[in-house]
Amino acid sequence: MADWKFYGRRGQLADLERMLGRRRWFFAKVTGRRRIGKTTLIQQAMQELGNRQPVFYVQVPDADSAGLLSAVNDALETFQVPADRHPRPTNLLQLAKLLESMAEEGYILILDEFQYFHRKGYEEFCSYLQASVDRLETKGGQVRGGLIVLGSIHTEMVALLDDRTAPLYNRVTDTIHLTHLDVGSILTILEEHAEPTPERLLFLWTLFEGVPKFYRDLYEQDVLGGERKTLLRRIFFESSSPLRSEAENWFLRELRGRYDVILKFVARNPGRMHQEIVQAIRESSGTADTQVGGYLKVLIERFSLIERKLPIFAPPNAKRSRYYVTDNFLCSWLAALANPVSAIAFRPIDELIEEADQRLEVVEGRSLEKLVGQLYEERSRKGIGDFPITHRVQGFWDKADTELDLVAIDETTETIRFGSCKRSPKKLMSDVNHFQQHVERFLQAMPRYQGWKQQFVGISPVLDSAQRRFLTSHDILPQDLSDLTRDLI
Repeated sequence: MADWKFYGRRGQLADLERMLGRRRWFFAKVTGRRRIGKTTLIQQAMQELGNRQPVFYVQVPDADSAGLLSAVNDALETFQVPADRHPRPTNLLQLAKLLESMAEEGYILILDEFQYFHRKGYEEFCSYLQASVDRLETKGGQVRGGLIVLGSIHTEMVALLDDRTAPLYNRVTDTIHLTHLDVGSILTILEEHAEPTPERLLFLWTLFEGVPKFYRDLYEQDVLGGERKTLLRRIFFESSSPLRSEAENWFLRELRGRYDVILKFVARNPGRMHQEIVQAIRESSGTADTQVGGYLKVLIERFSLIERKLPIFAPPNAKRSRYYVTDNFLCSWLAALANPVSAIAFRPIDELIEEADQRLEVVEGRSLEKLVGQLYEERSRKGIGDFPITHRVQGFWDKADTELDLVAIDETTETIRFGSCKRSPKKLMSDVNHFQQHVERFLQAMPRYQGWKQQFVGISPVLDSAQRRFLTSHDILPQDLSDLTRDLI
């Protein structure tokens, strides 16, 4: 079995290496969802630079100051930081001074889950840390160490570091934000450790999108190239399954009460409007709860777990918004996996895996549209293929329920491409007339595009020669995932 490597992230890696290579004080912010690879990126940069500076890492607990100081002191012992030069802190002021003295001595300090310092009770520490950071900044090149703070809740990191009223405002010297690995990087992983078939790509991307830690888990469990049900059994249903409690531990532990109910409903009913969500939550709870809108707002703005999509070309205050779970793993877990996994003590495991697999097929049908959109953007960004896009229209609906899975626009040549995405090729064939009707309604509503060159594509994971001929006979360009992933690596 080939060894696991570091995949993707070359741009962010170069930024981090330049920062570390300056050999002077820095205060860096690295953000991104949990498991996205923030710590791994730092490790890789230091390894490639051959950096021999001492490192101190601590994961900030979601606890009071006593719990924080306990975690710090445990980490000091783990990293064998000499107590005679760096006395163990017993309060928050001493902690800030400890970090300052370690940076002066050349330590690379890494504080993970830094967003917890936004919790009530840490105001004094942020002011103490501000004073230490300011003193270190004035010494500049005399300080060989630096501070890297990692955070997974974007709004709380913004409140700590970018809000004008925050003590640490304008102190950050370097910022790196990690998003999902691109599809090209995922294909590289599959080429080296499995077979990158279209079916496998869609299945794994639906579950894990571009979260490298999840693919590493599959690799370590030796199921990255396994059959669907074998993979589900090993990763989610067996007693030692590594991702069995992932959603609760990493997503839902921040949430309480109605948040969970809203996430479940939106994951299982994507594209519902606000009033539909409110009505469903009220019916399920048996109460006339009036705070659903507030919960939605928190899930969108604070946690970025739900996104609000507006009708095409609508103003920001449009009433017909639709809501979707943003994270593939969380959506797959809530829509397909959570219920079967919860029943493993009471029902035959083979039945539960079959049920989960069938539910995942439904989720895959929805995620194909998202994957295709990403592939179009990625191919255009890399200069691959025959359709460079200047922007994409993210969906469309009106009172006639016009829906288009892909609307890609090339302003330079005044070309617009409409796409229909279906997991099942049979449904793609049977949907040809409806697809064309949706395009006609779109063009009636958006007359500026009527004089443009119009292209039509029909997309499924795999298309055979007969299906391609059928689509071509209706002036629809056939594309499958093999076509769209060609030359991406």
